[in-house]
Amino acid sequence: MEFLEIIKALILGIVEGITEWLPVSSTGHLILVDEFIHLDMSDDFKEMFDVVIQLGAILAVVVIYWKQLFPINIKNNPNPLSSHGAGAYLRRDILSMWGKIIVACIPAAVIGILFDDVFNALFYNATSVAIALIVVGIAFIFIEKWNKGRISKINSIDNMNYKIVLIIGLFQLIAAIFPGTSRSGATIIGALLLGVSRKSAAEFTFFLAVPVMAGASLLKLVKYGLSFTGMELAVLAVGMLTAFIVSMLIIRFLMQYIRKHDFTVFGWYRIILGAIVLTLGFTGIIG
Repeated sequence: MEFLEIIKALILGIVEGITEWLPVSSTGHLILVDEFIHLDMSDDFKEMFDVVIQLGAILAVVVIYWKQLFPINIKNNPNPLSSHGAGAYLRRDILSMWGKIIVACIPAAVIGILFDDVFNALFYNATSVAIALIVVGIAFIFIEKWNKGRISKINSIDNMNYKIVLIIGLFQLIAAIFPGTSRSGATIIGALLLGVSRKSAAEFTFFLAVPVMAGASLLKLVKYGLSFTGMELAVLAVGMLTAFIVSMLIIRFLMQYIRKHDFTVFGWYRIILGAIVLTLGFTGIIG
């Protein structure tokens, strides 16, 4: 029985690693998978597990983009904060980027802390996920058609101003409320509408995930109480490690993919999956 729980955690980690970075909603997929693969744990643990395994996915971003995220540069600093003192070892451009990330995180952080339990009770179900999958899928298709042939006005995170990142943060707020929306999907849609290139939109989405998902995981851990059995720790560790390994592969795949393709295929995937989920719900197979 314990071995079976480890296998379940492995599968859930794979689902998290794939769906966290593709704009298809990791939380939505985990909710749907839970309809068929049930961890033999308490409901509180499963709710915490679905969020905290995202830490493995976050670590993949940190590893891949370490040079773009870590602001301390002791040797040959190309953009020092100051010419002498401690500022000479800090990169002005990376600190500026972190300032933008913090601003973009404010809407989701404030609303999430205040109303997290309310959103869980209202929208964490298969029907809500299906509707969000379809609506955002349609949005992706229409926005990519609208965006076709247009030249991106913003081709790097450095060129984003605080107004733009705050608007992207408001799009991220939609995902914080409605599971199935996809945090990455919502922020990418917002960025594309604002004239940001697909590459920069995807990278900013990755970077936004670091404080957002770390904060959400910490909140869930504190609520859970930081008290685990040996089996619970094993299940959580397997889920996080698997999510990390799969995320390393998926992030690299997505950045290669968007060099030659748009996000339309993800829109169609979301619509088809959402329709399947609604059908299963109406027939009573899932609730």
